[in-house]
Amino acid sequence: MNRRILNMLLATTAGSLLICNAAFSQIPPPAKKTAHVAILQGPALEFARDDLAIVRWTTNNPGGSDDHFGVVHYGTNPKELSQTAKSHVRLNQAHPETMFRVRLDGLSPRTTYYYTVTSTESNGKSDGAESPISHFSTTGSGERVETYPQPDQPAR
Repeated sequence: MNRRILNMLLATTAGSLLICNAAFSQIPPPAKKTAHVAILQGPALEFARDDLAIVRWTTNNPGGSDDHFGVVHYGTNPKELSQTAKSHVRLNQAHPETMFRVRLDGLSPRTTYYYTVTSTESNGKSDGAESPISHFSTTGSGERVETYPQPDQPAR
């Protein structure tokens, strides 16, 4: 009886390893790099409160490495965008567009911030599209701005 259980256990383990390895071998190679990446929508403020903001924009799918970063250069002076925030995104090769969302933390209340957005491959190489300078203002304590409906809340 113990021998049968041991054989079944070995067969199950070996089978799961074969299935697991077959699944890993199905990972597609990186997509061909897009000749011209363009910002199709935005950038726009998605959410802001007194100490943070989320900026969002959409580009055509840049291709190349599946790992990319949305990057926001920002500051309180439009001529000095010395702060940087970035957020990882994994490209979906089957989608023609990619949405980037970047969270800016540590902001000051009731302050106007200027920003520009871009995206990079995981190696830091720019995708080639950069937005003009835009701006937003943070709120006072306890207040918030939502320009896109949040998943857990109805639109305002």
